[in-house]
Amino acid sequence: MTRSLSRCSENRRKFIVNVVEQGMETKRSVIKCELNKNVKFDSKNLESYCNANWNDRVFDALVVAGAVQFCDHSKQRSNVRWGREFFLKIPVHDVTHWNSTPVLSSLTDALEFVTGDQWNIEFIARSRKEPQPQMQRNELQIENPLIIPYSDGWDSFAVAGMKEQEYGGRLFRVRLLSQSVGKARGNRNSKPFAGVPLVVKYGNVGSVESSSRSRGFKIAMLSGIAAFLSKARIVIMPESGIGILGSSLVPVGQLYEDYRNHPFFTDRMTVFFTALFDWKIRFSYPRLWHTKAETGSAFIERCFDWKGLAETRSCWRDARHASVSGHLRHCGVCLACLLRRMSVHSVGRFEKIRKYVWENLDSEEFESGASSDFRFAGRRDSYFKYAVAGINHLEALARLTSSEINRASIKRAAFNLSTSLGLEESVVRSKLHRLLTAHREEWDGFLTSLGRQSFVANLSREGRIL
Repeated sequence: MTRSLSRCSENRRKFIVNVVEQGMETKRSVIKCELNKNVKFDSKNLESYCNANWNDRVFDALVVAGAVQFCDHSKQRSNVRWGREFFLKIPVHDVTHWNSTPVLSSLTDALEFVTGDQWNIEFIARSRKEPQPQMQRNELQIENPLIIPYSDGWDSFAVAGMKEQEYGGRLFRVRLLSQSVGKARGNRNSKPFAGVPLVVKYGNVGSVESSSRSRGFKIAMLSGIAAFLSKARIVIMPESGIGILGSSLVPVGQLYEDYRNHPFFTDRMTVFFTALFDWKIRFSYPRLWHTKAETGSAFIERCFDWKGLAETRSCWRDARHASVSGHLRHCGVCLACLLRRMSVHSVGRFEKIRKYVWENLDSEEFESGASSDFRFAGRRDSYFKYAVAGINHLEALARLTSSEINRASIKRAAFNLSTSLGLEESVVRSKLHRLLTAHREEWDGFLTSLGRQSFVANLSREGRIL
């Protein structure tokens, strides 16, 4: 597949970052990312990664993940051009191995593909060896284990539940939150991969970039490390098909296509892990050809746990932007929330409107859909832009197969996916067409339920005209 970086290739803005060991200084002309300050390790979560297979390359890989996240969030993207250029220097234990062509080139390829930026990475030798975290009792000696990245999201909860029925104790969850997920299920400190083992801080101003394409890299890195440590060959990616393929089939505005959960990206991470750890991992996509609603329906049918699924969180926005009277909610109008609400409708279930800041999507005016207790505080345009982007994206996906203009892009996507997945192109085209048709039916049914005069339906019609 041709990498879609052409529109990002000119006039990149250079950003020079040196990762340094604790207490060390660097030139004033570069940005300092200090270990144990900007990239800080959570001792308990880090210890949950430690077993007999731990080595220095694992620690260095975590540092790389933290450094990439630091860069991604510390330099804002231009309104004119997507791509940035990073010059990143990182201290590692085995500098020869990290600077070897197979490791460095595969790392750079994966990063540039998923972020749309240019990465110039140099590895230097550490001045001192990092002490090995305390070993926990070895719980990873299980034959043919599998790894699944796990958050508190709809797809993650549903697919993990179904796969645990299938594989039982062979399935290890790699938790993607700094705090453990599902505290009632047991003491997180006794479980492998209990939470993200590092915290990244960006300095006094905090994060200045919200696109967060490095999140896909971080998730893949944590999952691959867990697979290497547990000697698993398969990482199960729980995302449903519209979430995986939608953002590459219908990019938002002029943004670089989003491949954070896509097989094209994890193919590159497989090459990187093989070079880094000499351990080949396959990323599996069991819900690639299913909508989020279909994943939810399958979970409810098999696991009988709608209550647990309803308690998951989908919203992209944090407590600063999605709280009412001090209580965290989903915002209700970002793409993730809209996709969730459409899916709840499609599975024939209901959620309390007080789960969302925007309680009523059937209101005619955008503002009146929000909770009466919500205070906009001059932020109305921000929420409206999220709503417009999400609605237009779901609408565009729903009309994708009915447009002659899009046939070439669908055919190209099917060809590339067939190569990646090892399937006949005709099979992939059929599966992709069925997925997009199912999405159209779910979206049209959701719009009908809201009424023709709802602000969602009105914005959807405007997007259709555009």
